[in-house]
Amino acid sequence: MKKIHFILIAVIGLMCVACDKHIEMPDLTLKTGHVLCTDGSLLPYSEYSKSKRRAIAVVFHINHNQDVQGDGYAVYLNDIYPSEFADTLGIKQGTSCSIAAHDGNENTYALLNTAKAASPLAESVFAMWQYGQSAYIPSVEQMRLLYSAKSTINPILEQLGGEPLPDEADDCWYWTSTEVDGQDSHKAWLYSLGSGAMQETPKLQAHRSRPIVTLNK
Repeated sequence: MKKIHFILIAVIGLMCVACDKHIEMPDLTLKTGHVLCTDGSLLPYSEYSKSKRRAIAVVFHINHNQDVQGDGYAVYLNDIYPSEFADTLGIKQGTSCSIAAHDGNENTYALLNTAKAASPLAESVFAMWQYGQSAYIPSVEQMRLLYSAKSTINPILEQLGGEPLPDEADDCWYWTSTEVDGQDSHKAWLYSLGSGAMQETPKLQAHRSRPIVTLNK
């Protein structure tokens, strides 16, 4: 009987030691607000801040649609300086003109490969292609997703030393990569990150853009 008593005490003691040594593991499930690093890793800000990695973008959308490519999207830390959508009018540049498609990557590629018109906007984003991350200009629909995540990602952007997405009425208009259907030789869509509004705009105007990247495992 005494032997059983001693065994029970020993087992209880081991359980207490195990509890004392319990370590909370960080939740690394991909979430909006996670930090994309130059080595391709994705970390919660709390883990990123303890690492020596370099941030390049912040996750703003997790993809649950099997018909859409990639695991989600991340937005770069800073704007691209104001650039023209095209250097000449009268040329259709081959974007889908769809305001519902997640096709900013394809649109940006189309802008780069239009033979009869250059796109200073697309060229400025192409110059960012480094660290294996292919930045591109978001489509209208991808800008909608970015706008909806603004309140979540702005604090992270600021903590990383980036530019928060603006609210100011005179400072919130950004190029999308989507041309206007039926007027695609002359106009493309601007999107307001202050209000979520859209505006048809002549391609020769210079406006900012905020590049994004598709997340792929």
